[in-house]
Amino acid sequence: MSKDMALIQDPMAIFAYLVAVVGIVFMLSTLDNKFLRKFFRYAPPLIWMYFLPMISTTFGIIPQSSDLYSFLSTYILPAGLLLLMLSANVPATFKLGGKAILLFLAGTIGVVIGGPIAFALFQGILPEEAWRGVGALAGSWIGGAANMGAMIEAFKTPDDILSPVILTDTIVGISWMGVMIALANFQERFNKWNGADNSTIKKVNADIATDVERNIKPIQLPQLFAILAVGVAGSYIIRVFADMDFIPKSEIMSTSTWSFILITAVGLALSFTKVRNLEYYGASKIGYLGIYLYLTGIGAQANLADVVQAPQFILMGAVWLAIHIICIFAAARLLRAPLFFVAVGSQGNIGGTSSAPIVASVFQPALAPVGLLMGILGNIVGTYAALVCGQLAQMIAGG
Repeated sequence: MSKDMALIQDPMAIFAYLVAVVGIVFMLSTLDNKFLRKFFRYAPPLIWMYFLPMISTTFGIIPQSSDLYSFLSTYILPAGLLLLMLSANVPATFKLGGKAILLFLAGTIGVVIGGPIAFALFQGILPEEAWRGVGALAGSWIGGAANMGAMIEAFKTPDDILSPVILTDTIVGISWMGVMIALANFQERFNKWNGADNSTIKKVNADIATDVERNIKPIQLPQLFAILAVGVAGSYIIRVFADMDFIPKSEIMSTSTWSFILITAVGLALSFTKVRNLEYYGASKIGYLGIYLYLTGIGAQANLADVVQAPQFILMGAVWLAIHIICIFAAARLLRAPLFFVAVGSQGNIGGTSSAPIVASVFQPALAPVGLLMGILGNIVGTYAALVCGQLAQMIAGG
């Protein structure tokens, strides 16, 4: 459905529609109804943040492209991430050890080798320049949209390749995120089967949650405006700084990449100051509000009708993701790692900074910053790893 044919076209009207979608889903998920409680247990609200806007685009209610979506990714997402970072309890997080990083790196290896393998399997039915799309998708699957943008420029991915790649990223990536969210209900069984010790994670989660619960305060206008000032104004200033000429730029280290890195640094620094007390007034909840709105914009950019135009890309993406899954679960088995580390390690790659903290919060509500840190790690190493992946695909293509 083209933009001109969409029922709702005005950016503010689209924004109102997406806000309504988020609000209705969350209100339904909190109703005291046995069927709804069971339904949202296995299909949590986060999944519908993507799926309902996707359906809306497919049926022509909202457009597939809009200035609103760029606004959400450029300004709203960074504000939400900054508010999440300043709420981080870094000393407590360090008690988790290094297994999360090892699982993340195993997932990265799975993406780097999985792309060329999947491309080789489907090369005969893919377009000639499809290897450029492999490089672009590798960027998204090791860190997120910012890395994908860098790889699109690095590999000069043409539009006719980019469109099915974005669809593959959305459908396959979101499907895996939905599976990970659903697996949160089975983490105790998995950990018992894997011989994983989850006690440290539980203790850290409980300690952080207890700290917030003990100090929680009703939000008032001064604190609300302070939270908005830090999140919105703070992230905007960081982006302006990241765009300055004296900050070195390259295809890999773009303004967006620098913005995420600086937001992480500033957010972590603020978490050691009294600014972190804003968490007691709900800073992270407002941060999640921004992230959820951003996710609706991502979902709206996919059209299910396009699946018929690119089934080979979808199949390639599914095989590619399967190799990533095999690698990360094999590492979890070897390290006797709990499922929480699998979730944040995988989403730090496939989901990046937007979804990794949300998936982490489904597993352990107080440990969303751990997921965000994994996403940031993906931003840092992802572009370099994606370059390797794309170059391997180029070698297979004989380019």
